[in-house]
Amino acid sequence: SLFLTETVMDTRTATAELGWISFPANGWEEVSGYDENLNTIRTYQVCNVFEPSQNNWLLTTYIDRRAAQRVYVEIRFTVRDCASIPSVLGSCKETFNLYYLETDRAVSEGVKGVEYWANAPFLKVDTIAADESFSQVDFGGRLMKVNTEVRSFGPLSRGRGFHLAFQDLGACMSLLAVRVFYKKCPSVVQNFAFFPETLTGAESTSLVIARGSCISNAEEVDVPIKLYCNGDGEWMVPIGSCSCKAGYEPDNGNVCRGKPMRE
Repeated sequence: SLFLTETVMDTRTATAELGWISFPANGWEEVSGYDENLNTIRTYQVCNVFEPSQNNWLLTTYIDRRAAQRVYVEIRFTVRDCASIPSVLGSCKETFNLYYLETDRAVSEGVKGVEYWANAPFLKVDTIAADESFSQVDFGGRLMKVNTEVRSFGPLSRGRGFHLAFQDLGACMSLLAVRVFYKKCPSVVQNFAFFPETLTGAESTSLVIARGSCISNAEEVDVPIKLYCNGDGEWMVPIGSCSCKAGYEPDNGNVCRGKPMRE
């Protein structure tokens, strides 16, 4: 089944510095790097594993949610095993935290000081760990375990967009790529009715009603005509239908053609 995704941010397409907000100053650092295909990418790194009580924040620029109520974040990252770092502190971590903050663009661009962001009411999405499903990737001769994790959050309703924030509490890690997207059900013709492209709902379990309209030369048989768009961007539970009007017949699926005149 085909679901559509709409990307609203992807660091891999960045041609210049990302310019995210990082605080305190000795925490996350933006570094130009390469991916496994030797394309230049913008990454963020932090590795203060020899200093205790780390609390390093990294805040993306403003992301427009384009009316999406639920958003997905795909994160590609590498993290060092604490055991592989000689004489490391016991405070070494192998996880990081993902947060978000709903806002409007005007607020985001008006606020320059770290003070504001440090006290902003971020909502936690999850603690993210390197799991077993990593891929071994060769970065110019160095084999790295690259993890890909996807998380989603919602309902988004309070602003036109949001910021993501990454919190490091003492790991040695690299954020290689961050992609933010939402899901939608594609426009479709079913039971001789047309249903428009429909955004998924606020929860992964949400069902969003789409109203159908009969295609050309078809008329309503059972009403109302509805389909439900589920949280994965798949259509479910067709209700009602249209059929070809008198003098027309189905042709190749969901088209009604005029019947040939009989002599």
